[in-house]
Amino acid sequence: MLDRWGAVLARRPVRVLVAAAVVVLLAGGYGAGVFGSLSQGGFDDPSSEGYQELAAERAALGNQSIDVVAIYSSKRLEADDPAFERAVKQVVRELPKDAVARVLPYYQAPPRAGLVSADGHYAQVQISLAGTSQDDFLTHYDDIAPVLQSTTLTTDLAGPYAIYDDVNAITSKDAEHAELISLPAVVILALIIFGSVVAALMPTLVGLGAMLGALAVVRLIAEFTDVSIFSVNVISLLGIGLAIDYALFVVSRFREELALLPDDAPDAAAVAIRRTMSTAGRTVLFSALTVAGAMASLLLFPQAFLRSMGYGGIAAVLVAMLAALTILPAVLRLLGRRVEAGRLPWRRGPRGGVEGERWARLAHAVMRRPVVVATVTVVLLLLVASPFLGARFGSVDYRVLPEDSAAHRASVLLDTEFGSEVSTANLLLQGTKPRDVSAFANAAGRVRGVESVDEVAEKDGTVLLRAVWKGGGQTERSQRIVRDLRDVDPASGSVLVGGISADTVDLIDSVADHLPWMGLVVVVVMFVLLFVAFGSVVLPLKAVVMNLFSITASFGVVTWIFSDGHLSDLIGFTPQGYLDATNPILMLAILFGLSMDYEVFLLSRVREEWDRTGDNEAAVAVGVQRTGRIITSAALLLAVVIGAFSTSGIVFMKMLGIGMLVALLIDATVVRALLVPATMKLLGRWNWWAPAPMARWWEKYGFREGGDAHADTDIDADGAGSGGTEVPSTVGAR
Repeated sequence: MLDRWGAVLARRPVRVLVAAAVVVLLAGGYGAGVFGSLSQGGFDDPSSEGYQELAAERAALGNQSIDVVAIYSSKRLEADDPAFERAVKQVVRELPKDAVARVLPYYQAPPRAGLVSADGHYAQVQISLAGTSQDDFLTHYDDIAPVLQSTTLTTDLAGPYAIYDDVNAITSKDAEHAELISLPAVVILALIIFGSVVAALMPTLVGLGAMLGALAVVRLIAEFTDVSIFSVNVISLLGIGLAIDYALFVVSRFREELALLPDDAPDAAAVAIRRTMSTAGRTVLFSALTVAGAMASLLLFPQAFLRSMGYGGIAAVLVAMLAALTILPAVLRLLGRRVEAGRLPWRRGPRGGVEGERWARLAHAVMRRPVVVATVTVVLLLLVASPFLGARFGSVDYRVLPEDSAAHRASVLLDTEFGSEVSTANLLLQGTKPRDVSAFANAAGRVRGVESVDEVAEKDGTVLLRAVWKGGGQTERSQRIVRDLRDVDPASGSVLVGGISADTVDLIDSVADHLPWMGLVVVVVMFVLLFVAFGSVVLPLKAVVMNLFSITASFGVVTWIFSDGHLSDLIGFTPQGYLDATNPILMLAILFGLSMDYEVFLLSRVREEWDRTGDNEAAVAVGVQRTGRIITSAALLLAVVIGAFSTSGIVFMKMLGIGMLVALLIDATVVRALLVPATMKLLGRWNWWAPAPMARWWEKYGFREGGDAHADTDIDADGAGSGGTEVPSTVGAR
C-alpha cells in the first residue's frame, strides 16, 4: 500500500501538497471553534454510588450541595454592621433566579452554621446551583460569578465550581504558553540535529498541520459525545510531539536514501521518496497504530474525562501520521537535495549516510556482558520505581491550583478564618421509617472520626442527612470514613452515600476495577501489531516488559515528588500528599504508546538487518547504530514539547508532564541502549521465534520494512540503476 502511495508522491507531489493544504486550512477553520464544543467536567462514573446519590437527591429534594461559597470581608466593617449586611443583601437580590437552586446567606443561617468568622470581618453566602449536569452547573457558575462581586466589600469565591473554573482557564492558557515555548525550541534543536535550516523546519511544519487537523477531528467527535476540555492538552502534546518524531524519522531516512544515489541522478528525489515510504513510512504507520491502540484503552473507562483523553490521543496520533505520510513526503519530493539548504558551517560533511559508530560500539559492549548489564539496569529501575509502592490516591481539590489563583486563595481563607478544614458526606435515606431515621443517624454518628450527623432536608419520605468530620476530603482518613459510613445500614429502606469524599472513593474504585481490562487490551493490541510487524511472538512480550520498567520508574519519580512533596519549592506546587487517581492511568496509556513507538523504530531496523544477514548480534548492533542517534534526537525533541507542558500551573498537568518526561528519557536511553540489546543478545535466535503456523502466515502476509525499498528500476547503473543494495528474502531464522 505504501509502495503505491510512494509512487503517487513521486509522480504528483504538487497535487498531493495542494490537496493537503486545502484540507489543513479547512480543518483549521473548523477546529478553531472546538473550545465551544467541549465539556468541562467528566470525572464521575455513572454507575457509582456517589453519582446515584446525587441524581436521586436532586430528583427528590432539588440540589442541596454547597456548590459555591462567596466570602465577603471588610477591614473596617463587621458582618453585623448594617452597611455590611446591606451590601450582601444587594448581591443576593441580583442573583439570577434560574441559575441558583438555593441560597443561604450568613444573616439567615443559625449561629452554629459558622458562616461568620471569629473576628466578625468575614461572612459567607452558600449557594446551590440549578441544573441537572456538571456542564449546567459550570454554565450557571459563569452566570453568577460576576454578580457575586460586591462593589463595597472584598469578594472571594470558593467551592468546587470556582476551582473547576480556575482549572479550565489556567489549562487553556497553559496550552498556548506551552506551544509558544516548545515550537521555537523544537526548531532550534532540529537545526542542531539536522544541520540545515530547511530540514529543521520540516518537523514544525508537520506538527502544526497535525495539531490543526486533530482539533477538527475532536470537534467532530464532540458533536456525538462529551469530550473534556482537557483533551486539548493531550492533542497539543501528542499531536506536535509525535508529528515531530515521525518527521525526524522520515527526513532522516530520505536524506540517507539520497546519499546512496549519484549526485547527477535526475530522478533521485523520486526514488528516495519511494524508498523512504517503503521503509520509514511503513514504520511510521505501525508506530502510529501502536500509540493509537494504547490510547484506545482509555475508552474502556466510564469517566468522560478519561475517554476524552482517548479520543483526543487517537485523533492526534492518526492525524500526525497522515501529516507525516502526505504533507512531509510531498514537500521532500519537491525539495530533493535542496533539503540540505542552509547547512550550518560545522555540518559541511557528507550528507545523509550512516551515522552512529559510537552507538554500535555501545551495543557490542552491552552484548559482551548481557547478564550484568540487564541485572544492574533492572535493579536500578526498580529502585527508582520503589516510592510508587507507597503511593496514596485522591482527586481534584483546590491544591491542584497555583497558590496565587483566586479559588486557591479563597479556599485557604475558608480554613484560616472559619476554622480548620472539614469534610462532609451526604446520606440519602429512601423509604426509611421515621423512627429508623433517628437510629440510623445515631449509628452513623458513632462511626470513628465523624463529629456530627444532621438532617438537611426531607420530602415525601426521602431524608437527606449530612455527616461532618475534620480534615481534608481527599485524605485516606476521609476515604476510610466514607467506606465505614457505607457499611451502616438503616433498619428499613435504603441509603446512598455521596459527596466530594465519596466521589473520590468511587473514582479510585472505578479506576481499580477497569485497570485490568485496560492492561489486557493494551497487551493484546501490542502483541498483534508487533507480531504483524516482526513475525515474532517473543518480541511483543519482551517489549511489554521493557516498557513497564520505564513506566514504573516514572511512577516512582512522580510519587517521590508530588505525593511525598520533594522539590515542591523548585518545581512550584503545593504538595497534596497523594496522586490524582487518573494520572497514572493517563501516563500508562500515553507512555505505553510512546515507548512502543521507539520500540518499533528500533526493531524495524534490526529486523531489516536480520533479514539480510541472519546474524542476531550483528542485526542488533546495526539497528542500535542506525536508530540510536535518531531515537535520542526524537526523544529530545519530544521532551521539549512535554517539558513545556510540565510548566503548567495545574498540578496534575505538571505531574503528567514530568512523569512523561522522566519515562521518555529513561526509555530512549537506558532501556533502548542497554536493556533491549542485552535481552536480545540473551534471547538470540529466539527473538524471532513464532509457532510454525503463525510463522507461515507472517511470511505470506506480514509486514516487512525495506522488503522492496531498493527494488526501484527508475535509475540504471550509470545513474539510472537502484543505487542500493539488494535485500534478499528472509534468512531461515526459525
